[in-house]
Amino acid sequence: MRVGIGYDVHPLVRGRKLILGGVHIPHPMGLGGHSDADLLLHSMGDALLGAAGKKDIGSLFPDNDPKYEGISSLILLTRIFQLLKKNGYRINNLDATLVAEEPKISPYVHKMKENIARALRIQTDRIGIKATTSEKMGFLGKKKAICCWAVATIQTVSGE
Repeated sequence: MRVGIGYDVHPLVRGRKLILGGVHIPHPMGLGGHSDADLLLHSMGDALLGAAGKKDIGSLFPDNDPKYEGISSLILLTRIFQLLKKNGYRINNLDATLVAEEPKISPYVHKMKENIARALRIQTDRIGIKATTSEKMGFLGKKKAICCWAVATIQTVSGE
């Protein structure tokens, strides 16, 4: 069994869609970033990569590479799954906590889990997604950004 932790934070900006877990969430602001800035998937990807002892998502998909501009993070997550599979790993579970004052995430969690399960070829019951606020403290509490923490467990396919 191997464990990895991921974290990501992006600023909220005007003129962008808010994408979390591959789901467009109606909101007046979106997340700034080079790709679609889906920090839920970025933190999950980093947790998976960390569990496998690999470099982080920014090293694999750098934000100065034009081919990743605007790319769906579901595509990046699928590539991370392929890397893990190639290296003999199986995903046990993922758990993430989003920190945002708004919007409410719970109406979208089921669809997020379906998207992630499809990208990683696992069952939705192996994915946990929760949300909380920062009680109006700091840059998160002032609605200037959203962040996410994620934990992943993986194991070798052969059980070694």
